[in-house]
Amino acid sequence: MNSDTAVSFDNVVKRYGATVAVDRLTFDVRRGEMFGLIGPDGAGKTTSIRVLCGLSRPDAGEIRVLGLDPVRQHREITGKVGYLSQRFSLYGDLSIDENIGFFADIHGVNDYAARRHRLLEMTQLTQFRSRLADQLSGGMKQKLALACTLVHEPEIIILDEPTTGVDPVSRREFWKLLSQFLAAGITIVISTPYLDEAERCTRVALLDQGRLLALDAPDALRAGLPGTLLEVIVPDPRTAQATLRESAYQSQVFGDRLHVWMPNVAGPAVDQFTELAASTVGATHVRPITPSLEDVYIARLSEAQQ
Repeated sequence: MNSDTAVSFDNVVKRYGATVAVDRLTFDVRRGEMFGLIGPDGAGKTTSIRVLCGLSRPDAGEIRVLGLDPVRQHREITGKVGYLSQRFSLYGDLSIDENIGFFADIHGVNDYAARRHRLLEMTQLTQFRSRLADQLSGGMKQKLALACTLVHEPEIIILDEPTTGVDPVSRREFWKLLSQFLAAGITIVISTPYLDEAERCTRVALLDQGRLLALDAPDALRAGLPGTLLEVIVPDPRTAQATLRESAYQSQVFGDRLHVWMPNVAGPAVDQFTELAASTVGATHVRPITPSLEDVYIARLSEAQQ
């Protein structure tokens, strides 16, 4: 593990009985980057974060956090890592000020008043500092949890689906905060099922059932898919999808249109598809488009299942 690496997974496996939650997962997180673990429920994101934090022991493989074993050297890591879990885990009968002070005490932070003031200013919670945590909105709770996570000034913060169930405005504010912390040199590892959030990461690991589908910067993942993605406007997308499947074309429904992936082909083959789509499913418009990260995920998942 070199000095530029903050976190490393090397063929990590974690099982729960007969279920393999993490399946030979390998990746590195560089210092100072925002690294995303991306996938739907059941993809292995939370389990990966739990073994990363030393909260669960892997069944095979090796994990290092800042060069340390998160299980055997857990005490040494605690002061260098901040962890924000999926569930709001602060104390509802304590005020914002008291919650931050409590977590400062846990981490042995003395004379934290100035640090707490700075965090309250950054999270825009200063005017609510005397309010009990139970009386906060979902977005404010997450910002408070983030402030408590950062009060001991960790080198790495690990966030497990921090914006799930949070309203869009609060999500946007939360990501602005993360951008500030990233600019300050903090390494961020975040899991999310939201592919629009994944676009904000420096690099992402796309996961499915504990396996790694792809790993790279979002732009590189989009550019790295061979072939052509077509947007197809049809009167009845669901029926059109079934009809095209009979002709061996795989597609996904996006509102009133289809996205059809044509791997390793272009030019005449696209023209042939356009004629076929017009005659069989009534397509009124077919055009090549730039794939989104969601398109990339679906394409990689389809490849893995073949």
